[in-house]
Amino acid sequence: MTSIFNSVLKLCVASMVATTMMSGSLMAQTKEKFQVAWTIYVGWMPWDYAQQSGIIDKWAKKYGIQIEMVQVNDYVESINQYTAGKFDGCVMTNMDALTIPAAGGVDSTAVIIGDFSNGNDGIILKNKKSLAEIKGQNVNLVELSVSHYLLARGLESVGLKEKDIKVVNTSDADIVAAFASPELTSLVTWNPQLSEIKGMKGASLVFDSSKIPGEIIDMLVLNTETIKENPKLAKALTGAWYEVMGLMKNKDAKAIAAMAKASGTDVAGFNSQLKTTNMFYDAKDALKFTLSAELPKTMQKVSEFSYEHGILGDGAKDATFVGMAFPNGKTYGSTGNMKLRFTDEYMKLAAEGKL
Repeated sequence: MTSIFNSVLKLCVASMVATTMMSGSLMAQTKEKFQVAWTIYVGWMPWDYAQQSGIIDKWAKKYGIQIEMVQVNDYVESINQYTAGKFDGCVMTNMDALTIPAAGGVDSTAVIIGDFSNGNDGIILKNKKSLAEIKGQNVNLVELSVSHYLLARGLESVGLKEKDIKVVNTSDADIVAAFASPELTSLVTWNPQLSEIKGMKGASLVFDSSKIPGEIIDMLVLNTETIKENPKLAKALTGAWYEVMGLMKNKDAKAIAAMAKASGTDVAGFNSQLKTTNMFYDAKDALKFTLSAELPKTMQKVSEFSYEHGILGDGAKDATFVGMAFPNGKTYGSTGNMKLRFTDEYMKLAAEGKL
């Protein structure tokens, strides 16, 4: 299901990527200043805290570089800008890493597996209580994102297919306001929007990501060529991340309060969102997940979904069009078009205390 919006978006991104490449591939130079994009989401608020508290600067200084974490209000737009070369890295989910930068020809590496959604993404119906009642409805969501993937997995669970509903593309920045519209009857979104909508009149959560644990993964993705030339960027970011993870694991009140406020909620609300997020506070746990046999299986499933929806890039003849590499030499897809990589290198350094 390829929308006109998505087609135009691909053309724009492809043009910007080509321009970047022709200008000498600025991303692949040894340099000292870097920018990483992030958007508001419970699993990514640690990046904002790391920036505001000076933790990012501390680790950047250790490696003789400068890093700026840049907030972008629209999630998909942040990934588009990364894909076009504006940023050296960006936070994103596993599916979006595959279907936007990787499918767009930008070789990208998941450096940190931060968490997986365990209830942070959900399907909400208005004035109805059962997922099966979604049949025949318009469903508002960020089209071709993990929300779309969650919808497809939910439909499978009640014997429905996408032809049984109609997807209405809606920005994550607009979806809360959209719920108040009388025309909207169902939607799919993620936290913090999900928590806000759940509290609104008539809202019923009928399916969430806890039903598909480990399939919606939140990651820090960096341009592969950039970190080849500048491994210190990945090291500094990893060090900063796990310093904040240590604070969160120890329930540091100051850190939690700051993250809650920055995400637009209070401490109770933020902690509620954390309960539906499988955070990997310890690098060893993130490492175990990254090295698991389940990760390649999940990514194959995501790739198959993406191919069926026409978002694996122009010329994709099947789900193996975009190649993916995993630790221990495992791969999936075309080895001649290897564009998404999962590395254990930096999480391993963190787990061993060698950063």
